[in-house]
Amino acid sequence: MRNIKQPGAPLPERIQWVEARGRAFSFTLQAGLPLLEAARRGFAAEGFAGGVLNFGRGALGPFAYVMPALSKTGENAAFYSDTFRPGGVTRTRLGSMTLGSRDGAPFFHCHGLWTEADGKASGGHMMPDETIVAEPFEVEAFGLDGAAFTAEVDPETNFRLFGPLASASTGAGTSRAFALRLRPNQDFAGCLEGFCRAHGIARAKIHGGVGSTIGARFTLGGVTEPFATELAVTAGTIAPGASGALEAALDIALIDYTGGIAEGRLIRGDNPVLMTMELVLEVLG
Repeated sequence: MRNIKQPGAPLPERIQWVEARGRAFSFTLQAGLPLLEAARRGFAAEGFAGGVLNFGRGALGPFAYVMPALSKTGENAAFYSDTFRPGGVTRTRLGSMTLGSRDGAPFFHCHGLWTEADGKASGGHMMPDETIVAEPFEVEAFGLDGAAFTAEVDPETNFRLFGPLASASTGAGTSRAFALRLRPNQDFAGCLEGFCRAHGIARAKIHGGVGSTIGARFTLGGVTEPFATELAVTAGTIAPGASGALEAALDIALIDYTGGIAEGRLIRGDNPVLMTMELVLEVLG
């Protein structure tokens, strides 16, 4: 399996996780607000400090983002491009967000694909402090009760990354859930299948899903060769397959550091995590 050497030593715990409660709901992002504040208000209205969400068509402007890029200094295995600020209104196609905190204040990690006002198709990592909701649009969310994604220094990758930490329960959650962060150089699907087996989970649904893989291999034969990607999970489940063993079905969309865009279902066993993968598993059985 593909492997990228990180600047720091791998930590023994390869999946950072917190068991919690949660609840799925939808809400509308309000126009004129920063995307971060619009998301925060939507979760707060349902009694949650944070969680994850997925969205389809939306409108952003002003808008700022970065793409994956090669590291110029060697301090990280890969890095970010300079910031792009396309004019006009950018129309999203899809995206996934983790809403948590950094330095005690709300913060998000959000990847997606979109079309800019001049017709350019692009994608990447949205900048929380420079992205404004241009028109109202609906999102599908899952609030976390008893866990929170918090940005901390990760010595393995030399980035500040979201990871789940236990938090006080408010009673807003109704379903059993796990907040997860997958660490580098382990297969995305295999991680989730092993985690579910270890915790007696027979079926689960993925909510959110923000991170990166080392390129990508798809079930219908598509291949992304450039190793640095920004990825959003568009749908995901873990359930028994034809053999009775647990299988993760992971539908994703990504952009790589050359600007290549790919979408599809990932092959199980051949898609290792590059830097991180954050998501929530809702236990269904």
